[in-house]
Amino acid sequence: MNLKSKKNSAFDFSRLKNAILSKPKTSQVTIFIIIAIVIVAVLLIYLIVSSIVSKDRVPKEIEHVYSYYLSCIGEIAEGGTLILGEQGGYIEIPEFVSGSEYMPFSSQLDFLGLGVPYWYYVSGNGIENEQVPSKAKMQTELDRYIEENIYLCDFSIFESEGIEVELGEIGVRSVIRDNKIELNIDQDLEINAGEVSFRQIRHVSEINSQLGKFYDTALEIYEDEQESLFLENYAVDILRLYAPVDGSEIGCSPQIWKVSDIQENLTAGVEANIPFTKIKGDYYDLNEGHDYFVRDIGVNADMDINFMYSRDWPMKFEVWPEEDGLLIAEPVGLQEGMGMLGFCYTSYHFVYDFAYPVMIQMYSGSEMFQFPVVVSIDKNKPREAGEAIGYADVVPELCENKNAVVRVDTIDSQLNPVEARIKYKCFDTVCSIGETKSDGSDAVLIAKFPQCVNGFILASAEGYEQAKYLISTTSEDEAFIILNKKYKIDLEVKTSDGKISEQAVLNFVKGNRSITVAYPEQTEIELTEGQYEIKVYSYANSSINLKGSLTQKCVEVPESGIFGLFGGTDEKCFDMEIPDQVVSSAVSGGGIEEAYITEFELGESEKLIVEVPNFGKPTTVEELQENYNLIEISDVEVYFE
Repeated sequence: MNLKSKKNSAFDFSRLKNAILSKPKTSQVTIFIIIAIVIVAVLLIYLIVSSIVSKDRVPKEIEHVYSYYLSCIGEIAEGGTLILGEQGGYIEIPEFVSGSEYMPFSSQLDFLGLGVPYWYYVSGNGIENEQVPSKAKMQTELDRYIEENIYLCDFSIFESEGIEVELGEIGVRSVIRDNKIELNIDQDLEINAGEVSFRQIRHVSEINSQLGKFYDTALEIYEDEQESLFLENYAVDILRLYAPVDGSEIGCSPQIWKVSDIQENLTAGVEANIPFTKIKGDYYDLNEGHDYFVRDIGVNADMDINFMYSRDWPMKFEVWPEEDGLLIAEPVGLQEGMGMLGFCYTSYHFVYDFAYPVMIQMYSGSEMFQFPVVVSIDKNKPREAGEAIGYADVVPELCENKNAVVRVDTIDSQLNPVEARIKYKCFDTVCSIGETKSDGSDAVLIAKFPQCVNGFILASAEGYEQAKYLISTTSEDEAFIILNKKYKIDLEVKTSDGKISEQAVLNFVKGNRSITVAYPEQTEIELTEGQYEIKVYSYANSSINLKGSLTQKCVEVPESGIFGLFGGTDEKCFDMEIPDQVVSSAVSGGGIEEAYITEFELGESEKLIVEVPNFGKPTTVEELQENYNLIEISDVEVYFE
């Protein structure tokens, strides 16, 4: 190539300038915009690339410090991931909603002492609810968890090396992938070691985790269950296998079932069958005839999936028509005018409402993800699909319209500031507002609230009892809320003769809150200051034999032969027998006490002692009934040591 060709091949800015100037004005503007966009993009890419640390940029003398920083954040993230898996995709569990006598399911399933939010449940007032977190919500909660726990990283271990570490405010953006979690961290990190110093604002890391894969599989199972109700269809089959639903038998004696026996049989049936449920995949060996339990959701599962049920979990069980704890099917053929049949038969049809929880678990190695659902049978049929409300990620309209500014101060009983999470409840809607922040003298939040008459501010803080404050945000703009500190204290139950109680159940009721303790399995209780009603049942080993009963029921039946056609009757009788039962643990003492427990007593004492009257070990049913009656009129002594 000669010199002339080289010159022609170079980028000629003068030619570009002339070309641009010769274009129409609109074309010139477009070209300049494109050039500006390209320049900005190049600058952004440069800034991003230059802000991301590679280990080559970290001085070797402090490389181990930076590695510790990233590994510590990774460990915190792993801890948050573990909580997400254990709690159905939540780190901060949604507000607890209790069940009722009508429908015993709260918003959480107590799984080995851990409250796991139901993805689907029926509330105490019979409303179907969903609490399915989105992946975006999980990422947000993981981000917050890392930001709140960064203090766990202890850089003082490097002080002996003469290394100082300074950390600024942190912001985290996580991305949950199938088999990993990417962590993008914004934090001013400065490391100084003598003449060597290093500063970095943006950091990237990742941890190995199957959380995303678990969640996607869980969502596929849940959506299939909501659409097909395969768990409800299994439940209908269990109901018909283990309980009398409808049928008929030849015979002139009535058919009688004890309702308690039916419930026990159904409990055993669910317990025996639910663990066999599988999602189609390659993680199990299928025994002959067990393909009935395999559910095809459209993809093959490549992880272990368990379906669990425990008889300790709540169950809704009702049956009609029921009479004094019995189901009775009267025979047909004994009625007047039917003697010519020459035989009798018993026909029955019973209607059940039947519901119970199922925990669905996905796991691989040491990683696990679980979520519970309520399986519900309504009047012998699976519930209707697609009627659930209350999706966890849907923001109620009320919460989107916050236009009343309110100042909230949170303090303890000693007037010390307490940082607390603030929510606002208006009728059945609860809105997250924010957190009070302490400046050393006050813990304050000034924020916008929805307008509502007679709503409640809910304030909660770790180690304190949740407080409720009645306020109409249409006319009030300040709230001073006192939170009562929780105190854990040892518990001892004695009888009036000075002996330690063999077994006792204590119920501490304060307002609408109730704490039940089974002693001696539980020897510690957590209380706050306030007025309590304390009711105690003390038990002793016994062997009282509750005699069964044999009663005779008689009915008028048509006479056999020709006289039956003209209304002639005979009296036919049959026996109703309830079998013997043995009471192995009987009430031997107890009583009721009203007591105001002060914060001073809780804070300065080591032990709470409850002393109950001893009525004596009952040996007969009459004595057992008398002991129960004595509890209602006996006093309990409560004192601290």
